[in-house]
Parts: sequence; structure tokens; C-alpha cells
Amino acid sequence: MKPVIIGVIPARYGSTRFPGKPLELLKNKPILQWVVEGARTSQLLDRVYVATDDQRIQKLCEKIQVECLMTRSDCPTGTDRLFEATKNMSFDVVLNIQGDEPLINRSYIDPLAQVFIDEPNLEMATLAHELPLEDLENKNAVKVILNKKNEGIYFSRFAIPFSRVSASQQMNSMKAVFKHIGLYGYSKKFLREFCSEPQCLIEQSESLEQLRALYLGARIKVIQVEKPTYGVDTPEDLQKLEALLK
Repeated sequence: MKPVIIGVIPARYGSTRFPGKPLELLKNKPILQWVVEGARTSQLLDRVYVATDDQRIQKLCEKIQVECLMTRSDCPTGTDRLFEATKNMSFDVVLNIQGDEPLINRSYIDPLAQVFIDEPNLEMATLAHELPLEDLENKNAVKVILNKKNEGIYFSRFAIPFSRVSASQQMNSMKAVFKHIGLYGYSKKFLREFCSEPQCLIEQSESLEQLRALYLGARIKVIQVEKPTYGVDTPEDLQKLEALLK
């Protein structure tokens, strides 16, 4: 029997770098609406929700007819917001779909959902793709190292693995690292375990919540996809994406 898999889109109005981001327009449509419509292309999600603490976002959800789960404002991470929104719901697996990835669709969502169907005991999974050389030193590009089972060993904003020569001189180091895509899947049991623990030091140091899972000893399956997504972290990112879509 197929597990019940839901998708939740955490959407926060008070972003430090880009306040009001979910409601900003991309080609005359709010970013959050792009994400909801992309999530609805999935053939494996049973339901799609938005989780927020803001009534302006709730109002948009009513307009585009997606169920909105209200949470408190002080959730430390998107995953903690995800847990608060779903802790009393019935499901087997939940996908955390980033609210600032307007081009997300089933080509990213369904491979992540499928791995939980193929591996019923899986705790957590995420996505990655080949790392462009220009992103190796980019601290906004999260890097991941895999083991031979395609599980994440470590995630970092810094250039990993460390090499004494530049990556352009030692291209083998580039074959060992992938660029992380911030789309996560959790079993219901592991999500509760994850959010029952406080943030750990490595998570706080790198500002990467998946490091809490590694700290807890979890296996994070990493599914490789061919194409990057296009996240919107700043107004400049939105302008670039607008130009790309033209």
C-alpha cells in the first residue's frame, strides 16, 4: 500500500533579506502561488498545504484555494514550522517544499516522494545536483558530500572537501561534491524526533537545519537530479528570474 504523502510549503512574511517575499510578484503572480501550482503538478502527493504565521499569506491562500495551516511566529526553522503545522495530522511522509522556489514541480517533488515508497523505513531524504565550479566558494550555495549509498555525510556553505590547490587545478575534488537543493522529505516518526531536539551547534554555526539530523545520527538519502532549481533569496534574485522567464 502506498504511504500517505503530503506536501507542506512553509511561507514566512518576515524574511530578513527580503520581507514579504511570498507575496512578491513574478510575472504578475505571487511567488507563493507559483510554488503551490508547481506542487500540484505532483502525481504522488496526496495533499498540499501552506504553513504560515501571517494573515496576509493566509488571505492569498484563500484566494488560490489552498489549505493554510497557521503556526506561531517563533519557529526556529522551516522544519520546526512544518512539525507544528502537521503534528496532529494523519500521514506517513511529509515533504517540506520551499516557499521561495517558484519553478519547483513534479520533476523534483516526485523523485523525492518515490524514494519513501521504495524504502519504507527511510527517515529523511533530500535532493542535489552537479555543482558548478563558480558555486564552490559561494556561501549561498549549500554543498553536500555523499557516501557510496548516496547518503549525505556533511552539508556546508563552505567549499568542501578542502583541497590545498584550487578546484580549477584539481577537478577531482569537484566530482566529490554536489549542490544541495533545499527540498526535504521526512517520515512522520523522524520529523517528531527531529523537532523534539534543540538546535545543535553545527546547525547553528552553518545555519543549516539538516545538520541537526546528522547530529542525531539519521541517514539522509540524497536523490540526484539533473537540473538546478531557482531560489529567490533577495530582490536581485527575483529580477534575474524574471529576466530568465522572458
